[in-house]
Amino acid sequence: MAMQPSRPSRAKPPSDRPVIANFDSSHLTIGAGVAIFHLASSRVVLCWHSTKEYWFLPKGRRDASEDTGAAAEREGFEESGYRNRLLPVSLKHRQPQAHNPSGDFVSPFVTEPIWTQLVPMTATSQYILFWYIAETVPPGIETMLNEQMKAASSSFSESPYQYPPKYPQDLTLAARLDMEAAIYEPMHHANTGVDSEEALYESYLLPVDEAIKNLKGTIQEDVVRSGWEAIRLRQTTES
Repeated sequence: MAMQPSRPSRAKPPSDRPVIANFDSSHLTIGAGVAIFHLASSRVVLCWHSTKEYWFLPKGRRDASEDTGAAAEREGFEESGYRNRLLPVSLKHRQPQAHNPSGDFVSPFVTEPIWTQLVPMTATSQYILFWYIAETVPPGIETMLNEQMKAASSSFSESPYQYPPKYPQDLTLAARLDMEAAIYEPMHHANTGVDSEEALYESYLLPVDEAIKNLKGTIQEDVVRSGWEAIRLRQTTES
C-alpha cells in the first residue's frame, strides 16, 4: 500500500537563537510529545480537548528515570489511546553516530526529536519539551502488547503500560506497510488517560493535510508537516 504525497513544503519556522541557562533538578521538568502516523492511510493522530475545544498532539512529562523517547510513546498512548513506537526517519540533526568498531549495519535513519521547545513553568522553573515522530504499531505487536497487558492485569489492580519493541533497523517502509491488510484500522484503546484532565481528551486519525490545518499557528503544525516530509523522504531514499 502506497502512502499519499503531501502538499508542497512551506517555509519551516525559524529556530530561536541559542541561549545559555542553567537549572538544577528541582527547577527543571522534561517532557515529550509525539506525532503518531498511520503510514498506510496517510493519517496522523490528533487529540481534541472536549471542554476547551482545541486540537493538539499528545505530550506530557517524562517519568523519573524514563527514557525520553519512551516517554513520548507512553504519553502518546495515554492521551490518545493509540499504541505507537518511534519511527526512524530521514532528518538533519547534530548528533554523532555511535562508535561502531564491528562495522555492523547502522541505519541512516534516526529517532531524534524533530523540534524542541523551551517553556517557562514558573518564574524560577523551566520546561523542556522534545517532539518525536512515531507510527501506529503493526497488528502483530498490537496483539502481543494486549496479551502482555492482560497477563499483567492479573497481578495489578490497573494494567501497567507496556512499552513496544523498537522499530527494526533493517525494516524498510515498504516491508512495514506489507504487515497490514488493506482494510486494517489501528486499534483505539478507550480510557487510557491517567487523570481527570486526560479523561476529557478525544482522539482521531485525520488526514495529514487536515491535521496541519487544525494545528495552524503552533509549532505542532510543523511537527506534523516536517514529520510527514521526513517519512516521505525516507520512502524516496529506500525506493
